[in-house]
Amino acid sequence: MQAQKNMPFSGYQKFVIFILAITQFTVILDFMVMSPLGDMLMKSLSLKPQAFGFAVSAYAFSAGISGLLTAGFADRFDRKKLLLFFYIGFIVGTVFCGLAHTYPVLVAARIVTGLFGGVISSISMAIITDLFTLQQRGRVMGYVQMGFGASQVLGVPIGLYLANFWGWEAPFWMVAGLSVLIALLIAARLQPVTQHLAIQNDKSAFKHLWHTLAKGNYRIGFTATALLSIGGFMMMPFGSSFAINNLGLTNAQLPMLFMVSGISSLIIMPFIGKLSDKIDKFKIFTVASVWMFIMCVVYTNLSVTPLILVMVLNVLMMIGIMSRMIPSSALTSAVPEMSDRGAYMSINSSLQQIAGGVAAAVAGMIVTQKGKGAPLEHYNIVGYTIVGISIISILLMMRVDKLVKRKTADQNAVIPEGDVVLSEGF
Repeated sequence: MQAQKNMPFSGYQKFVIFILAITQFTVILDFMVMSPLGDMLMKSLSLKPQAFGFAVSAYAFSAGISGLLTAGFADRFDRKKLLLFFYIGFIVGTVFCGLAHTYPVLVAARIVTGLFGGVISSISMAIITDLFTLQQRGRVMGYVQMGFGASQVLGVPIGLYLANFWGWEAPFWMVAGLSVLIALLIAARLQPVTQHLAIQNDKSAFKHLWHTLAKGNYRIGFTATALLSIGGFMMMPFGSSFAINNLGLTNAQLPMLFMVSGISSLIIMPFIGKLSDKIDKFKIFTVASVWMFIMCVVYTNLSVTPLILVMVLNVLMMIGIMSRMIPSSALTSAVPEMSDRGAYMSINSSLQQIAGGVAAAVAGMIVTQKGKGAPLEHYNIVGYTIVGISIISILLMMRVDKLVKRKTADQNAVIPEGDVVLSEGF
């Protein structure tokens, strides 16, 4: 087992990690950029917080619905082909976002983008689970999810810079252009991922979906992921608006704020990934969750604050968010059997997106603003809500941890370590 933990990645495995990381970078950036563009969009289109919250939710809800609709088919095709199909659809939706000039058209474009973009993460997770062992997965998650940090270090600041010169549509054109190049690289270099097809049965797509939903252990993983998403998404939509209207930052300072937070993510994620392969993943998750919700309460109760202090608090909060994301992803990836992985990851991603949409919509109903440029009100209530949700998330993740440890112990007791563990990627 220790040998597997320290096993170096092959050249092709490094390419898989890179291509999935950069794919995640574009998908996350497309979603993340809505938050820093929030103040600009709300002023440009004369939107109230509730309307902007719905615009963010539109992507999440459509992504969730798409994940449920495709879950039954997710284990019936080459994962490379699925990844390419949905990534091309994501590119088309992003182009439509760049062409949108009114609120209804923007919402429609976000729905189209979500229908395709929301499935990409689950396909990537299924590929990771197929090609890497559980003992390697913490490191893989750490590298792949660096796309989150990279989107803040490079994507969001550059997107904001372009938006300040050419309008809020410009970042979407940037994402679309980069995504075209990545799609060509996936088509040319990624090998087919078809190992799961050898153990498929003749269940219909609907039966396969129902079979996956019906398993009690899977439902525990689904619920844990959904609650994690609600806690993570609640603050995000109004982050830039809060920074400008409550903390006293300017539009010119936002790129620096996001860049510093992103750099901290790039530093912490590989470290946490390696750490979660060496020590107990649930312990890391618990400590990170407590740290995160303390920082959320502190941050959401701030008033006018110097930029340097806002940066420090953002970094401290980001450390908590990133440090719970990696071990939780690694743990939940170990719940499904190989024959169910595609469906499980699709449903999991679907519920994650729907939960995020609910979180953004609820935050939009909690947060109020008396007029353009006025401070946001009740943002601290969002922070307190995150505390309650995070406590429940810890309890649910404890159950996931016990399931995974029991499953690992059963397999090690019944089957000699090596063949099945490596071939199935468990």
